[in-house]
Amino acid sequence: MDQEPLKRVTGSCMCGNVKFEVNAPLLGAARCYCKRCQRRTGTAFSQTALTQPGSFAVTDGEEFVKTYEPGDGGWNKSFCGNCGSQLMSRSAENPDLLAIRMGALDEDPQVPIRAHQFVAYAAPWYEIPDDGIQRFEERMTYE
Repeated sequence: MDQEPLKRVTGSCMCGNVKFEVNAPLLGAARCYCKRCQRRTGTAFSQTALTQPGSFAVTDGEEFVKTYEPGDGGWNKSFCGNCGSQLMSRSAENPDLLAIRMGALDEDPQVPIRAHQFVAYAAPWYEIPDDGIQRFEERMTYE
C-alpha cells in the first residue's frame, strides 16, 4: 500500500549547525549517477527529492551554508561549511527548482524514486539495480 507523502519534513547536517524544513509534499525523488555527484558524495550516486517552489527554508544556521557554483548553468550545490554535509542543489537557470539531499532528512518523506539519471556515467564498480524505474542516459526529461 502506497503511503501519502509527508506534508512537512525536516533535515539537518551532520554537526547539527544547519537545520531546514520543507513545508509541502516533495514532488518526487531521483538518483543521479553523474561524475560530479560521485565526486561530491564519494559514492556511486546521489539521491535527491524535488521540492515545491517556495516550500524550502533554512530554519537554523544559514551562516554555515556554503554553495559551490560550477558555472556551467547546471545546479549549484550547497553544503554545511563546518561538517561538509551535502544539503541541497538549486538550478542556476531556474532558482525555483531546488532538490534536497535525502540523506539529510530526519524522517522518511514517503516519496518514491521516479528516475535514475546520468546512467551513462555510472561507476563501473556499481551495478544499477534492475528495479523497473525509468533510466535516462543524461539528465531526466519531463514529458
